[in-house]
Amino acid sequence: MSVIDNITKHFNDALENNLIKHHVPEWDTDIYYYPTYSFKNEQKIMELQSKGKTVDALVESILVKCLDANGKRLFTDANRAQLMNEADPKLIIRVAGAINTGIPDEEYEKN
Repeated sequence: MSVIDNITKHFNDALENNLIKHHVPEWDTDIYYYPTYSFKNEQKIMELQSKGKTVDALVESILVKCLDANGKRLFTDANRAQLMNEADPKLIIRVAGAINTGIPDEEYEKN
């Protein structure tokens, strides 16, 4: 195998059947996410952070990374305004923190 084959195999192995569950009791839901994401998914988040738009970056993380148990997105881009204006900021920060670290609940709660 070439180096690039090893790189893509490692990435695909990290995604395969590897959804992590995060329970959000205040929302009465389980959110699932992968332990890693492609740069394509991270690009807009990184752009927002580099412009000092931290809150927008946190909401973008939730929009892009929060999945259901089947790996489908929980939120659409149309939910952005509601997450920005009608959601508890502490929960947005907590959920985004969990999904951006890629650490399971039990380990994340220890930190």
